[in-house]
Amino acid sequence: MGERTRARTAAVMGRWVEPAEVYARGHALREYTSHQAHRECVLAKDRPSVVDFVDASNEGRLPDLAPLRVGRMLASPFAFFRGSAGLMAGDLAASPRSGLDAQLCGDAHVANFGLYGTPEGRIVMDINDFDETLPGPWEWDLKRLAVSLVLAGREGGVSEKGCREAAEDVVLSYRRTIDHLAQQPFLESWTALGDESVLTQVNAGALLDDFAKAAKKARKNTSARLAAKWTHRGADERWRFVPEPPVLTAVSEDTADAVIGALPEYVDTLRESRRILITRYGVSDVAFRVVGTGSVGLRNYLVLLHGNGDEALVLQVKEARPSALAAHLAGDPAKHEGKRIVHGARLVQAETDILLGWTTVRGSHYIVRQFRNRKGEIDATTLERDHLDDYGRFAGALLARAHTRSVDPRLLAGYCGTDGDDLDEAFAKYAVDYADRTEADHAELAEAVRAGRVRALIEDAA
Repeated sequence: MGERTRARTAAVMGRWVEPAEVYARGHALREYTSHQAHRECVLAKDRPSVVDFVDASNEGRLPDLAPLRVGRMLASPFAFFRGSAGLMAGDLAASPRSGLDAQLCGDAHVANFGLYGTPEGRIVMDINDFDETLPGPWEWDLKRLAVSLVLAGREGGVSEKGCREAAEDVVLSYRRTIDHLAQQPFLESWTALGDESVLTQVNAGALLDDFAKAAKKARKNTSARLAAKWTHRGADERWRFVPEPPVLTAVSEDTADAVIGALPEYVDTLRESRRILITRYGVSDVAFRVVGTGSVGLRNYLVLLHGNGDEALVLQVKEARPSALAAHLAGDPAKHEGKRIVHGARLVQAETDILLGWTTVRGSHYIVRQFRNRKGEIDATTLERDHLDDYGRFAGALLARAHTRSVDPRLLAGYCGTDGDDLDEAFAKYAVDYADRTEADHAELAEAVRAGRVRALIEDAA
């Protein structure tokens, strides 16, 4: 185990070593966990039933929203997958590990890759959800991403062969990107961005039009546009959110005061120049908004700020719970879950929201960020086969870049190898099998709802 231990601690060693030696350390890890070891779809021995999992994961959430969360998870197997990161984490913990850890997204499915704006105004694509982020085996993120491609493809009507090939391509792109970054100067690999240029680098040119359309929409997705649609100015000249139950609702004065009272702590978590910027704004209103699938039931507030004249800025104050991965990974509990998420995002993303920070509201932990920061998406469930393939290559490259922020790419390249076709096949086999397992889990939840053992609220499609 000595070689394995040195490979995992190479990043903190003080002396310089030849790149070939670092590659060799990564390659040596195959002796302990071969590429083919990742083929098997292992389930946790103590895996809970779907009903027990849903009940446990609803603990601490707002009870009135639990049926809505179940209803959203019922929409499709992919929707169930999005809301069950903790269930898969238990299964991944029972699987073989390569011995290399990275800062994980923790929930790296295709819907958690999105477009957003950099401070310079560029539109980039990257991982955009870090609720579950923790240091852990890099392969957990890649396996979750590959499974999500299969599920998204199935939902979109892509053939089984096409879904499997997309899963293989995400791993192939990950490997090739890791190898490319392993050969670059550290500063260049560190600052690599996920803009449209990556599409040509990973042979995903068919996705250029999808990226361009999504980027065009993203540029319009700003706080100013949101405020124009969701707020109005009353007779007292105060701007307020317009309620749209059950998704957007008013809050009590006590709750508004508690959220506003937590903002000074948030400001202290920003860099000095940004503290000056944010304190030029004043609060106009606070509302509650339901978001996501896995996040339904968490406390999530929107804070309407106004700046110079009618300038509007909307911040999201979102409850931060312990990572679903925490029970399956070694490490001390986070002292502040919001800080954990923010530090993970700052480490993994090439460009992070300049107003991302954390705070505490009524003793609970929260993250704070811009609610609309020119955000957009490419919906993988709507892509045809060729485009799904390209999306997989794009996402695989982005995940590789993200992981190399916390683990030496030369170590990863040594393990994954340029000769890693067997790794691509192994992960794809796992992805197809685990997608089958997820479909069975989804069916089990649907049956529990039909039998009245679990309540579900199905939203009006209109």
